[in-house]
Amino acid sequence: MATTEGFVPITRAYLARYYDKYPLPPLPDAATDLAARLRALSADLAAVAPIAPDEELLKQEAASIPAHKIDENLWKNREQMEEILFLLNTSRRPVAKSTPEDSEIVSKLDDIEAKLKDMLKKLEQFQLKNADNVFNTVMTYMPQDFRGTLIRQQRERSERNKQAEVDSLVSAGGSIRDRYALLWKQQMERRVQLAQLGSATGVYKTLVRYLVGVPQVLLDFIRQINDNNGPMEEQRERYGPTLYTLTKLVLAIRLYLHVSLARYEQRKLEEDDIAVLQQAVTIYTEEFVKFTEFIGEVFVNAPFFISAEDAGAADARKSDEYKETIIPAGKTHEVILSVEAVNSYIAWDFSLQQGALNMVLDIGFHVEYISHSGEKTLILPYRRYEADQGNFCTVSAGSYKLVWDNSYSSFFKKSLRYKVDAVPPVVEPAVMRPVL
Repeated sequence: MATTEGFVPITRAYLARYYDKYPLPPLPDAATDLAARLRALSADLAAVAPIAPDEELLKQEAASIPAHKIDENLWKNREQMEEILFLLNTSRRPVAKSTPEDSEIVSKLDDIEAKLKDMLKKLEQFQLKNADNVFNTVMTYMPQDFRGTLIRQQRERSERNKQAEVDSLVSAGGSIRDRYALLWKQQMERRVQLAQLGSATGVYKTLVRYLVGVPQVLLDFIRQINDNNGPMEEQRERYGPTLYTLTKLVLAIRLYLHVSLARYEQRKLEEDDIAVLQQAVTIYTEEFVKFTEFIGEVFVNAPFFISAEDAGAADARKSDEYKETIIPAGKTHEVILSVEAVNSYIAWDFSLQQGALNMVLDIGFHVEYISHSGEKTLILPYRRYEADQGNFCTVSAGSYKLVWDNSYSSFFKKSLRYKVDAVPPVVEPAVMRPVL
């Protein structure tokens, strides 16, 4: 078994000592001042024409308190950057290059668009990198054989399914706001799955069986990952205010652009106002890059980011070896796997060991499904093999019986080396993505 000596509970006080090593430099005062200035400019522009319902919603959101969770704010910032880039798309701008003043405004809007495009790309890469780092760390605890390969394949399938859900929404005319509401819903599902993994409830208790050597203190920690007053609240209190300020700044930028561009024909952008906007975007993008680089370092080095090697679990993981058995002539060998959820995988890998006569031997193999009522269904037809590796996705819960059949042999016993398992459909718990 893996040793957990030296591991202590990951409490809020424990994390506080870790975060003491990573003080976050404060934002410049201009970040707050510019957000307030842009909201005031937006209010002045609202007098030019009656405020529309969507503008009222933007106004309320820009003035409200940002969401508490750090990752929810990261998604919110991505959403706002996309909304701003939608406004700044050349085909939608009301600004023409008919005068020198218009040309100057167009140039400044181009500069703003370029900065936000670059920042959006960096944020997307930041989130993807964290997701891959966490998934790869989790995989160090997983079986290092065909089942680990299946888990990776299931993750890829899950990602494709989620992306297909998003694509379907967009094809149906969903807005940027609708798309990000769905993306956050998917992320929240991952967060719930993570807590269930820590509690080992439902089908997730099957996945815990794969997490060989995981320190109990780590399972206890992830069980509390979503708690408002849990250990992660320490991180939110320390680093959240900076991100909340940046969220309010990007919301103010979007509000001002929306209101000003909608009224451009009645009141063109003034030089001083566009200068405020440019300064706000510059500070926002520069500080957001600093924040993501900082929080990325904090996250990667965090005490809950423990690989199997760091946890001393390598030996425990290696103990999950192939089994060997002798099947006498005229006999069979059976293994029954219990499956609790559909979309699990039944997987196997076996081979016959050559005897002293070095004869080419084979053995019959088939798979049956046994329902809760006892009804049997042939899943994999009988065939004879020297060796085989395979899997299939289950469509029903129940028992699956794998049978190696040597009943046709009158003289020769068979030496079978095999590994079988039911791989659960829990390949993308929240640990597959950053949960902050």
